[in-house]
Amino acid sequence: MEQVIERNCQDGVLTLTLTRPHKRNALNTRMYQELTQALQAAREDEATRVVLIQGSEECFTAGNDLADFLGKESLGEDDPILSFLHTLADFPKPVVAAAAGPAVGIGTTLLLHCDLVCLADNVRLCLPFVDLGLVPEFASSLLLPRAVGHLRASELLLLGAPFGAAEAQAMGLANRVVPAAELLTTARGLAAALAGKPPRALQQSKALLKQELRQAVHFTIDLEARAFALALQGDEAQTRIAAKLGGR
Repeated sequence: MEQVIERNCQDGVLTLTLTRPHKRNALNTRMYQELTQALQAAREDEATRVVLIQGSEECFTAGNDLADFLGKESLGEDDPILSFLHTLADFPKPVVAAAAGPAVGIGTTLLLHCDLVCLADNVRLCLPFVDLGLVPEFASSLLLPRAVGHLRASELLLLGAPFGAAEAQAMGLANRVVPAAELLTTARGLAAALAGKPPRALQQSKALLKQELRQAVHFTIDLEARAFALALQGDEAQTRIAAKLGGR
């Protein structure tokens, strides 16, 4: 069985690396399950103070594995995707993300739930939900307008054009932009700096920062999931996704 999530814990930092390069790290059911299991274990492990989520210097993730998605008839509360979304949204310890190359769909919306974001200068972020006949996910319809403003969020979510690291940083979606060769080292440095802080104060501070929107985020995740599942079964999504898969 291929390795899809590599775990490495060192000096208080748990690094979760997406390792499915032949699929450009597209997330499938197994990857969601392993990410959720890793986060749940890290939540209870006192030795883990920070989580770093990364791909490679060339690719973060191409988004959801569309072939895996086509077989879904619903996104119930026990679905591995929904379990991961709620687990990360509610994770009490700091999360750092390092993204390079394609960061499509959830590769972009995931960043909205991280506490520090480091982007490579080769990153291409994209929210192509509408073009696929789908709707936003991971509470992006709530968090993105608050982060970048309603008009900019509408442009990103409705037009779905790719955008780069400099634009993301200018909108407030990234803390650091660095050359691709420096991405993983820089992100590791940020995670290590967090891991060196007093853990209780760190977690309490994160909780306070997230408190205002905590319930709204979980509500919106479920609301979007219901709309997403309906859209996924519709003619628009079925036609668009089949055409995209056929063009690969």
